[in-house]
Amino acid sequence: MAKLIYSMITSLDGYAEAAEGDLGHGAEDEEVHTFIGDRFRLVGTYLYGRRMYETMVFWETADQAPEAPPFVVEFARDWQAAQKVVYSSTLESVSSARTRLERTFDAEAVRRLKDESEHDLTIDGPTLAAQAIRAGLVDEYVLFTTTSVVGGGKRFFPEGVRLDLELVEQRAFASGLIYAYYRTR
Repeated sequence: MAKLIYSMITSLDGYAEAAEGDLGHGAEDEEVHTFIGDRFRLVGTYLYGRRMYETMVFWETADQAPEAPPFVVEFARDWQAAQKVVYSSTLESVSSARTRLERTFDAEAVRRLKDESEHDLTIDGPTLAAQAIRAGLVDEYVLFTTTSVVGGGKRFFPEGVRLDLELVEQRAFASGLIYAYYRTR
């Protein structure tokens, strides 16, 4: 059985999406990018909401840019090799290969996908992840925390949810970004 991993870049005050602007600095450098690529290389399926998919579909062609550094090319090819499921009631179509569109999030279908998959899955985006967390589907939480306080937005963890997590691994990068990996107890 595969694990479902929720991973996001977050602000220091816990937001996965800022109300205004971005989440700050720390995730753009080669060291961090290479680490993220290595950490998620074996993911078999990415679960996205519309907005996160529209951000990540960049990787469908990122390896074709002549100026793309090797770590970008490698991440793009890993992303392209994985299956993608996009949950959206408004998106008319998807533009990347190995991608299917679902109109609604179905917790039981995701549970079956975990049971049948040989490789781990990730769920990305705080709104979609909140549904999976409330359904008890998320096995691991990976936070990449920036050095910025943004004051508002969408929180990494949904309101009203209590979890007991075990810290498995952590790392600080030269950029100030902090990686923390937790699993459910």
